[in-house]
Amino acid sequence: MKIVKSIVQIGYLYILLFVGNSIARLLHLPIPGSIIGLVLLFLLLQFHMIKLEWIELGAGLLLSELLLFFIPSAIGIIDYDSLFGVQGVKVVLVIVVSAIVVMFTTGFTAQWLEQRKKGDAA
Repeated sequence: MKIVKSIVQIGYLYILLFVGNSIARLLHLPIPGSIIGLVLLFLLLQFHMIKLEWIELGAGLLLSELLLFFIPSAIGIIDYDSLFGVQGVKVVLVIVVSAIVVMFTTGFTAQWLEQRKKGDAA
């Protein structure tokens, strides 16, 4: 039953991705449809139009397997030999710096949310 529930919840997330892609295509926006879908998801959650429980299990499953989604991209880079020359150092530097920024931002956001949650409970 848990597998079926996860599949249905991933389907909800996919619908939001499809809507975001459609909006980006119809309005000729320079923003990727996946980002628009994430903004839609955020707004729907904030305005309580959908409940977190409706997507929580499916989103958790996708997050737990997130690393697998990067493997095709990493393998595809091998086809571009020029990236490993002079440009390779720049690419690696950008990847390292962006990973550090993401880690710090995630950590600070998690701490802020935890403190906010404790403040609401008090």
